[in-house]
Amino acid sequence: MERRSLLKQLVATAAFLAVGSTPYLVSTVLTGNMVARSRYPERNMIRPPGALEDDAAFIAACIGCGLCGEVCPQKCILFHKADGGTQAYTPYINPEQKACILCDKCMEICPTESLTETPRTDINMGIAQIDRVACYPWVDRGVCGACVAICPLGSKGIDYEFANFYKPVVQDGCVGCGLCVEVCPHPSIPIWIVERGSGTKYFPIVE
Repeated sequence: MERRSLLKQLVATAAFLAVGSTPYLVSTVLTGNMVARSRYPERNMIRPPGALEDDAAFIAACIGCGLCGEVCPQKCILFHKADGGTQAYTPYINPEQKACILCDKCMEICPTESLTETPRTDINMGIAQIDRVACYPWVDRGVCGACVAICPLGSKGIDYEFANFYKPVVQDGCVGCGLCVEVCPHPSIPIWIVERGSGTKYFPIVE
């Protein structure tokens, strides 16, 4: 009798845990949130505008003074921790948190050649990339257009597909500021910034 009672309690506990965790698991599977945030944990760590394109050269030139972060009105410039690595104290931007508004202030104040003043249209922080199997308009889950509306370069950076007024397409004029990433309402972030020339403008090759 005691064994039967114990088995009943174990079954009841397992059922309770399964029911309690179901909403989270369903939500995760439907949105792809777990996949998106674990597969590309570093995908949106980009350098500030005007940074030397060779990252090793950028790291060597940056003196870690922090001035770029101080003058940034958006407060989007973060700094790598002093963990003994070569990137210690160097600046980066994570547009999932805060994106660059291309105000030029960080480039103007930088005392070294790590950030140099560059015309807005010539800035190369990367290029936005859209996952067409996760973006709501592309899978006919609704109309959005937030990324198109927020782009500081207008239709030169991101526009709608030809003859279609709700599916966004990244254009060659995109400079990778990340505002589209910050504003994207989808929980799995189906748009992110990649190095120009890698993958495609539409969807990366999944490893």
